[in-house]
Amino acid sequence: QVQLVESGGGSVQVGGSLRLSCTFSEPLFNYFTIGWFCQAPGKEREFVAAIGWIDDSTQYSSTVKGRFTISRDNPTHTLHLQMNSLKPDDTTVYYCAASRVSRPTIVQSEYDYWGRGTQVTVSS
Repeated sequence: QVQLVESGGGSVQVGGSLRLSCTFSEPLFNYFTIGWFCQAPGKEREFVAAIGWIDDSTQYSSTVKGRFTISRDNPTHTLHLQMNSLKPDDTTVYYCAASRVSRPTIVQSEYDYWGRGTQVTVSS
């Protein structure tokens, strides 16, 4: 059974950093684009960042660009999201997802597998 499992969430103060990780059990991890999304209570799920499999190209939302960095480690089937300069608005549940498209995509329907999420709380 294909699974994505997020880890690394927690509580941090404004301006702090967290590193989220996502492990993907699919043996063909190298051929999946992996993305991060977030969803706050009462709001729609939003795109955060994604990294394509064909050339490791990346895409970020405007709200996180310059603060977050997405990366992948193919041998360990792990995706990372380095989150710096965190703000209270970054408080939400973060989900990783996997897509068979070759390049980063913000389109949620193009993602085939989803993790259960990890909570990030940024306090002032």
